[in-house]
Amino acid sequence: MRCPTPIQGFATAGGREEPFAGFHWAHAWRLRCSKYVQLPSQKLRLGRLAYNLYHRPLAAVADSIREGGPWNQLRTELGRRKMEAAAYKLSPLPAPKMSEKPLELHLFTGRRFWYQTAFCLWTFGRHAGRCLTPVIYDDGSLTEEWRAPLARIVPSTRFLGADELSARLNAYLPKERFPILRERYQNFFLIRKLIDVHVGQSGCKLFIDSDLLFFRKPQLLVDWLDHPTKPLHAIDIENAYGYSLALLSELVGRPVPERVNTGLCGLRSEDIDWERMEYWCKTLNDRAGTHYYQEQALVALLLAGRDCIVAPAASYVTFPQGDEVRDCSAVMHHYVSLSKRWYFRRNWKKALSGQFPS
Repeated sequence: MRCPTPIQGFATAGGREEPFAGFHWAHAWRLRCSKYVQLPSQKLRLGRLAYNLYHRPLAAVADSIREGGPWNQLRTELGRRKMEAAAYKLSPLPAPKMSEKPLELHLFTGRRFWYQTAFCLWTFGRHAGRCLTPVIYDDGSLTEEWRAPLARIVPSTRFLGADELSARLNAYLPKERFPILRERYQNFFLIRKLIDVHVGQSGCKLFIDSDLLFFRKPQLLVDWLDHPTKPLHAIDIENAYGYSLALLSELVGRPVPERVNTGLCGLRSEDIDWERMEYWCKTLNDRAGTHYYQEQALVALLLAGRDCIVAPAASYVTFPQGDEVRDCSAVMHHYVSLSKRWYFRRNWKKALSGQFPS
């Protein structure tokens, strides 16, 4: 379940404005309502007017209530700004050594989320005790101003920009053969976690969301990166697919795994049948419409009937709450929904273990 706060802001592509950190239900509903079809210009203008005068203010009020009111929103925003400022001061992680295999991680980010990516990589590398070689996919807004601090923190970072990704897309998913996937790529940003990372590629890759913090050694992930024999995924707090389990199971001919969360997602690129992915997307669109969680549904279909490595929910926590969000006793937190307030206000400081005073 992925639900960012309005404080965090929206990302850019696909009718949503936030890369991979999650979404409030009011936001998801707003965006879903706004992306169905291309309307005549007059109707489109009226729709935008209704959105700006009614739906947007109503959603803002609902978000404010959910987050504890304007004062709590302000406290969270101030914490977010401090976190971004602190990211500039993170000490560089060690460069890869010839005698040691580095750990390759795949992430998406942009100008609004670069500092979260920085903290994610820094805490992972610090606790893993291994050198990292991240591959960062540019969401279209990651200019040199934001690449530079990431490259300073992890000198071996490789950035993939729009030109390279577009060329790969055209070569392996031409519009004539994959019209649905190409439409989804254009209008649904999250599906790029599958397409950009895996299309035309080979080997196993671990994709991780940027809004993760690590507090202990992620031994499970290190072991998978060293010997990736099975798919790997995290556990959500509930099924967040956007489609019924019955429909998904019917599509794939067997039960789909429940509560798959792709904030951690290790897949072998060759295992993805893009023709089948096109069919699944088309069928889901035709029978139940598009949905914000469609990418997670597609991964669940892909993993149906397969033996997977599942990150234990108690150690790799999606939506930390209660004592856990205070004590940070797990290996990892994935800050979605209302847990973002503790991410921005307090827990990034804990992750630094005193490098920056509170």
